[in-house]
Amino acid sequence: MIELEGLTKRYGEKLAVNNLTFAVRPGIVTGFLGPNGAGKSTTMRMMLGLDNPTAGDVRIDGKHYAQLKDPLTYIGALLDAKAMHGGRSAFNHLLCLAQSNGIPRARVAEVLDTVGLTPVARKKAKGFSLGMGQRLGIAGALLGDPRILMFDEPVNGLDPEGIHWIRNLMKSLAGQGRTVFVSSHLMSEMALTADHLVVIGQGHLLADTSMSDFIEQNSRSYVRLRSPQQERLLDVLHEAGITVVEAGNGTLEVDGGSPEKLGELAATHQLVLHELSPQQASLEEAFMRLTAETVEYHAHTDEPGMTPPVQEPPLARPGWGESWDRAKDEGAR
Repeated sequence: MIELEGLTKRYGEKLAVNNLTFAVRPGIVTGFLGPNGAGKSTTMRMMLGLDNPTAGDVRIDGKHYAQLKDPLTYIGALLDAKAMHGGRSAFNHLLCLAQSNGIPRARVAEVLDTVGLTPVARKKAKGFSLGMGQRLGIAGALLGDPRILMFDEPVNGLDPEGIHWIRNLMKSLAGQGRTVFVSSHLMSEMALTADHLVVIGQGHLLADTSMSDFIEQNSRSYVRLRSPQQERLLDVLHEAGITVVEAGNGTLEVDGGSPEKLGELAATHQLVLHELSPQQASLEEAFMRLTAETVEYHAHTDEPGMTPPVQEPPLARPGWGESWDRAKDEGAR
């Protein structure tokens, strides 16, 4: 379990993380969401002892990260797939991590096989594609067979097969009772993977709830109706005291209605329905609604024909092993 209590980080005048308190529990995949600049990377770095909090506390299974002996056997993390020595082979990169954490050499071959890199185990990492580097970073996180795993943008650079694999891997790890904490901007992927969500904006906690509750609490739900007898259907709904909105293209929308009761009402009046379907917002729509006031970077298309400016990618974040001595304080992503 990862526990945060009043975690705060300030960089000069910039308050990157503000009094965060939440727990990441075992047995489920917890998604970590927030707009760019929300403080996600800074929070994850403080969890791993790469940044020191200005105030508050964060504990890994009841201990500060610095108190963990052989930390890779407690918590494995992927923060930056490029955080490796490019001149080393995949095997030697992992071997260095294993030797520094008292992990048997045989484990290196095991995790290389798990992530599908056995055929390139002796090739230098600098020649790896982004997806191969991502797989190597995941291998490093799995190396110590830890009870806690943390992934930042784990599907970055992966092909569809790789995305499907990492999704199932995270679910499998959680199913084994491990703590799995994953940050991603891909809402569609998070919706398929996470059971619980922690959402922050401008360093503040906005939500700490289940996936289903998050979508229900931050979106509009309604029932969509279509009928060749639309005018008659409208009359029946109005007579029943049901508020209905005409959405165009022959579609009617009833907020908060029960599909079963609406279907029974139509059947009672012998009305033909071509569609009767409950509608709910996607995770992306719910997320956009909740975080609308906390987005730091807004694109504008004021001029006709202008395309929105491309947002700068997040700063590279130091990860494991030999990259630690390069870790520096960074502002929130």
